[in-house]
Amino acid sequence: MKKVKFIYNPNSGDKSIVNKLDLVIDLYQKNNYVVVPFRLTKEYKIEQALKLLDSTYDHILISGGDGTIDSLINSMKKSNIKMPIGILPLGTANDFAKALDIDSDIKKDIINIINSKPKKIDIGKINDKYFINVASCGMFTDVSQKINSDFKNYMGKVSYYITGIEEALNLRKYSINVVSDEVNYSGDMYLMLIFNGKTAGNINLAYKASLDDGYLDVLIFKGMPIPKSIPLLIRVLRSEHLEGFNDEEVLYFKTKKLYVECSSDITTDIDGEKGPDFPLNIECLQDEIEILGVDKK
Repeated sequence: MKKVKFIYNPNSGDKSIVNKLDLVIDLYQKNNYVVVPFRLTKEYKIEQALKLLDSTYDHILISGGDGTIDSLINSMKKSNIKMPIGILPLGTANDFAKALDIDSDIKKDIINIINSKPKKIDIGKINDKYFINVASCGMFTDVSQKINSDFKNYMGKVSYYITGIEEALNLRKYSINVVSDEVNYSGDMYLMLIFNGKTAGNINLAYKASLDDGYLDVLIFKGMPIPKSIPLLIRVLRSEHLEGFNDEEVLYFKTKKLYVECSSDITTDIDGEKGPDFPLNIECLQDEIEILGVDKK
C-alpha cells in the first residue's frame, strides 16, 4: 500500500477537519493508501511533520488555509523536499485553493487528488521566503495579522472586511521605489500587491493572473486625493479596476522579477503572515511545486 503524510491544522477556518478525520482515512484506505497523520499545534510545527518524510510516501495531504499551505511550502523548500501536494482548503479565505479551482468538499477533493497527475505550479519568492498567493505592503496588508485567531475563526470572511473598513478610515500614503524590466516607479502609494494567485481576502483583485505562466501580477494603488479613492475602491470591490483604469490611480503589470524599496516603516505580508523587511527582491519561480487534484480526470 502507498503512504500519504496527512498534515492538518485543527484550528483552521471553522475547525471542521476535526470531525472529518475518519472520512479522510476511510477514503484513502479504500484506495490502498496508509494515512500517517500529523496534528499541527503551537508545540508541533510543520518542520517536525516533515522530519520522517522519505521516498516511501506518495504525497503530502495538507488541510488548512493559505497560511498553513504557505508554511508547508516554506518548510519543504528549506528542507529541499520535493513531493506532490494535495490540498483540503479548510481555512478562512482559501484564496490559493480557489485560484486552483479546488473544491471545498473533502470527499470530492480526495477523489480528485487520488485520481489526478501532479500539475506544476508557480510560487513567488520574496527575499529568503516563499509565497503561494500574494505578497503585499501598505494599507490593509497586515489585516490578517491584526485579527484575533478566535475572532477570525468565529466570524470567518466577515472579520477581514470589518478590519479592512477600520483601515480605510485612516488613509495613509507611503513612498516607494519599484524597479523591474517592465516598469520603474518612484512615488506615493496606498497599497502594493504582488500576486501569484488571483484573490486576496476573497476579493478578485488579479483576475488576469495565472498560476502557471511564469509571471507575477503587480498592482500598485497610487496615492491620490480621497475623493478619487472612493470610486476606485468601488471598482476594486466590483473587480473592474483592471479595465479602463487611469495610470494616475492604478499601476498594473506582469513581471518575472522586481525590486522594491520603501523609506516608511511599514509591515509586509505574505499569505496572511508577517513578511520580510525592505528592501525586497521578489521573483516568480516557475513550475516550482506540484499540486494534485488540479488536473482532474
